Amino acid sequence: MDKLKCLLIFAATLLFSGNSAFSQTAAQPVEMADAMRADGKIYVVVAVILTILAGLILYVISIDRKIGKLEK
Repeated sequence: MDKLKCLLIFAATLLFSGNSAFSQTAAQPVEMADAMRADGKIYVVVAVILTILAGLILYVISIDRKIGKLEK
């Protein structure tokens, strides 16, 4: 039950941290993002970021399991 609570807190943190980025609208469009989107490179950036986040989450889960075994 404790792991579920931690996972829900983590998901809520990710959900609410993204909202602050949307509230800060720029007066001018970001040219670099438009160029990367036009070239299709923005998807590579998103894929790399998601891969890194997935790796970090898997690493934390594996460390949690190892610590749980040591505690027992």
